[in-house]
Amino acid sequence: MSNGQSNNGQPPKNWAALKPELLVEDFEISRDCWCNAFGFRIAYQRPDEKFAYLERPEGAQIMISQRHHNGKWKLGDMAHPLGQGVMFQINVSNFEELHQNILAHGLTLYDGARDEQDMKNPREIWRNLGDRDGGSKELFVLDPNGYLIMFSQEIGERPLQK
Repeated sequence: MSNGQSNNGQPPKNWAALKPELLVEDFEISRDCWCNAFGFRIAYQRPDEKFAYLERPEGAQIMISQRHHNGKWKLGDMAHPLGQGVMFQINVSNFEELHQNILAHGLTLYDGARDEQDMKNPREIWRNLGDRDGGSKELFVLDPNGYLIMFSQEIGERPLQK
C-alpha cells in the first residue's frame, strides 16, 4: 500500500490541539480513503488494533479506529451515516490537486444545497469575519462511513461588502 501504510510509523513532531477519533465500519477501506483520496499519511498505526493516526502536511490530524461491536466507546446506537451532526473542516494548500484526486477515487462531492451537476465543482464563497470578509474555495465529500468532510483553501480577504 502507498503513503507509508506498510510500517507502524512514529508520532507526529507537533501534536494538534484537537485530534478527533472516528469510529469506522471498515478500517482498511477507511484508511485507504483518508490516505489515498484525501491526502493524509499515516503518522503511526497499530494494525492489530485496527487503529491509525493520520496527518496532512498542513498540520491536520485525525485518528481512525475500527468500530467494535462489543460496545467499546459506544455511546448509543450507531447507524450509517455515522457522522450525523458533525462536519470536519480541513484547510489544505493543494486544493486543485486534492479535488482531482477525490474525483479520481470515485468519490462524489456532496452539497445538499446545489444540484447534481454543480456538485462536481468546488464552490468559492466569501464570509463575514467580523471586520472583513474572508474568501475560500470549498468542497464537501462523505468518507466511506458517512462523515462529512469540508476541504477548503483560503483565497484572500477583502473589506466588508455592504
